[in-house]
Amino acid sequence: MSQSKLLIKSGTVVCKGNSTTADILVEDGVIARIAEHIEADNQTEIFDASGCIVTYGLADVHVHLREPGFSEKETIATGTAAAARGGFTTVCSMPNLNPAPDSVENIAIQQDIIDRTALIEVRPFATITKSRIGSEVVDVEALMPHCVGFSDDGTGVQDENTMLAAMKRIAAAGGIIAAHCEDERLLFGGYIHEGEYAAVHNHKGICCQSEWGPIARDTELVEKSGCRYHICHMSAAGSVEALRNAKRRGLQMTGETGPHYLTMTDMDIEENGRFKMNPPIRSAVDRAALIEGIKDGTIEVIATDHAPHTAEQKGKGLAGSAMGVVGLETSFAVIYTKLVREGIITIEKAIELMSENPRRIFNLGGALKEGERADIAIFDTTTPFTVDPALFLSKGKATPFEGWELYGQCVLTLYGGKAVWRA
Repeated sequence: MSQSKLLIKSGTVVCKGNSTTADILVEDGVIARIAEHIEADNQTEIFDASGCIVTYGLADVHVHLREPGFSEKETIATGTAAAARGGFTTVCSMPNLNPAPDSVENIAIQQDIIDRTALIEVRPFATITKSRIGSEVVDVEALMPHCVGFSDDGTGVQDENTMLAAMKRIAAAGGIIAAHCEDERLLFGGYIHEGEYAAVHNHKGICCQSEWGPIARDTELVEKSGCRYHICHMSAAGSVEALRNAKRRGLQMTGETGPHYLTMTDMDIEENGRFKMNPPIRSAVDRAALIEGIKDGTIEVIATDHAPHTAEQKGKGLAGSAMGVVGLETSFAVIYTKLVREGIITIEKAIELMSENPRRIFNLGGALKEGERADIAIFDTTTPFTVDPALFLSKGKATPFEGWELYGQCVLTLYGGKAVWRA
């Protein structure tokens, strides 16, 4: 796609709660025109989007690109290729890295790799605490210009006083926390949900309170500090209720959940590492609460928590495998097939959760309107496909959706008008 002009014809354009059949003209990397009908000249390439959903590029605010430090699991190049294949044009990278992005010098190492190898926009998180160990707050003011927000994802900040100190500084700087809410005192060596499957198959379980307890704690700290606070990977009914209560109090708190939490329960898992992630897939009651949470606006974001590992690390069963599954290449299709096609949410709601809200909450910019950078994703919603991890562009192949028949495969992703994925 070397020509500077591209005309996307006859797609169902989804934007800000509306769907309409329209044409989109992309010229010199920018959305030049959106109209019911646009004529193409002989210098314009035409892409027939009939039967397809056309949206502004999806945004995932919770991905693990593993570089620097763990390139055997993923690189920024492979991770952003996977993102582009899934229709994402902006991702936010989590700080579980070596070196941890806890200083301007360390985050610059990651940024250099991004600048050299990323196919799409990557916005890095800085850590909340030095070395991500929960004791000393980073130089928030120095890091602010270089990061999208602050997170100790993977561990969370266990000490209340440390978290409050961090919140006060981040609030004063105008930043946002993306919180991994997990009380380590309640884990007791668990690795899947403390529910029916764990009981029947003699596995150690993780209780829901280990997630919603820290949310309740941090709600009080948010009220004291005025900090903007985003809850990562919500999995439990109690977490939904805790966030709902916080919103009723007028606090600046938001939350995300993932496709696997919205479409599976613990009784769907198997004795295989591809079903192991943190937090775990929980009960039918929890799933129902999460669905209600996205429907009523309590949960405003769907994010994948894309967390690749090597085949060896994921090949040790439920007890022995590393926690984390990949999700960038299946996210939209899972949500479209299991929630939109089944009438649980509308396509407009799906795009709100997967593009518009994450961009708004994390100040990522971008919208499907004239004059904006041409970050566009096109999804084929009429042709089924089967999830085959062997075809993934991500180095990680562990997905709970392996073998699922889905609709909504991404057929074209533009980033700044350039095709970064084409089926």
